[in-house]
Amino acid sequence: MKRALITGVNGQDGSYLAELLLEKGYKVYGLMRRKSKVDYGNVEHLKNEIEFIYGDMTDPISLINAMRVSQADEVYNLAAQSFVGTSWEQPIATAQIDALGVTNILEAIRTVKPKAKFYQASTSEMFGLVQEIPQKETTPFYPRSPYGVAKLYGHWITKNYRESYNMFACSGILFNHESERRGKEFVTRKITDAVARIKLGVQDRLELGNMEAKRDWGHAEDYVKAMWLMLQQDNPDDYVVASGETHKVREFVELAFKHVGIEIEWIGEGVDEKGIDKKTGKVVVSVNPKFFRPAEVDILLGDPSKAKEKLGWKREISFEELVKRMVEADLRRVKEEVNFNEYMKETASTIE
Repeated sequence: MKRALITGVNGQDGSYLAELLLEKGYKVYGLMRRKSKVDYGNVEHLKNEIEFIYGDMTDPISLINAMRVSQADEVYNLAAQSFVGTSWEQPIATAQIDALGVTNILEAIRTVKPKAKFYQASTSEMFGLVQEIPQKETTPFYPRSPYGVAKLYGHWITKNYRESYNMFACSGILFNHESERRGKEFVTRKITDAVARIKLGVQDRLELGNMEAKRDWGHAEDYVKAMWLMLQQDNPDDYVVASGETHKVREFVELAFKHVGIEIEWIGEGVDEKGIDKKTGKVVVSVNPKFFRPAEVDILLGDPSKAKEKLGWKREISFEELVKRMVEADLRRVKEEVNFNEYMKETASTIE
């Protein structure tokens, strides 16, 4: 039985990866930060199948302990301060986790089990001010956020350990991958959650920043398969994992609303632009400058040719299907929330 250690196991990617590895017969260990209240997050349904180890990416001793306990054959480093917007507000914390944290886990592997295979979650945000379109493994990097800069350090230190110590260390340069398990602070979940609430009458409007930004979106369930495939190769290497398509934030908004029967008509320009429900004339989308980034990444479009050719990986869930799944999941969640609130009101009035 292979053993795997996943950092960030209770996040979106960690949960899908844990499911995949358990299906393949792995013994799965998950690194989890100690809190006053245990929070299994997206792996609540797997809490009896995963062995959890308390640790922190900024604490090298805890990572060495995690390696000693797990004796992992494969280590997947998915832990990160992963919200780009927060990286401007917390640049030092972002660097400590997303940059130095990678060095900490690599040193833990080198100390305890240097033959273990290592996967580093790199990001398309490292391309930032893109130097060519589409972006591939050889495209020069130009990060435009503290998050992108920190991730670039993690990417290069992984390559450095591979070349310096002959470690099996890979980086997956993953473009935007979303799912029903994505946090609400990310624009995709913010959109689908708001669409569900507007449709069910519990929210009036969705506020966004730059709707002209273009992203290459895929589903996380597809992308974790590429992570696993990288560590099954004979030799370590780095790979771009992407859909090969790019869509504006505006397109995501239109498709999400369309799925609940609302057609959006746009009026105005720039910060004055608004999205109107064509049927009712009601404003349901508006621009709020506070959501603009200090330095914007205008377009991301990945070339996954190498991953397709060498790993045999391919995307199975389309952009349209991704949006559909997210909207439907949020509709179910919001309906349950509304029903619960109505039940509590009825209960309270009965008691009175």
